[in-house]
Amino acid sequence: MSDYIYIEGLEADTVIGVYDWEREIRQRLVIDLRLEVANIPRTAKTDNVQYTLDYAAISDRVVEYVQVSSFKLIESLAERIAELIMREFDVSRLRVKVSKPGAVPAARNVAVEIKRSRR
Repeated sequence: MSDYIYIEGLEADTVIGVYDWEREIRQRLVIDLRLEVANIPRTAKTDNVQYTLDYAAISDRVVEYVQVSSFKLIESLAERIAELIMREFDVSRLRVKVSKPGAVPAARNVAVEIKRSRR
């Protein structure tokens, strides 16, 4: 059985991009997370927060990381976010989507989504 916790629409400003002008400004990114958890039935039965993920802590940590980062590619940032969450929190499988709205003038959004799991 797979159960998920979603954290959607996290926003953070950071230095991101390959062009010289992008390296001189901060741009808004939007991050969506899907975290696979095995203990939702136990959490639901006991109604005890100790058996679930602290999604406020995960959200705060991801935003903090993104704000101090400086990558050229959203692909690189997505990979580092996945590594960070799996290293610091009890998450063994996840999806990370990083969106860069306005990156392409004719598109509403450009995004990358990756799936990662502990090996």
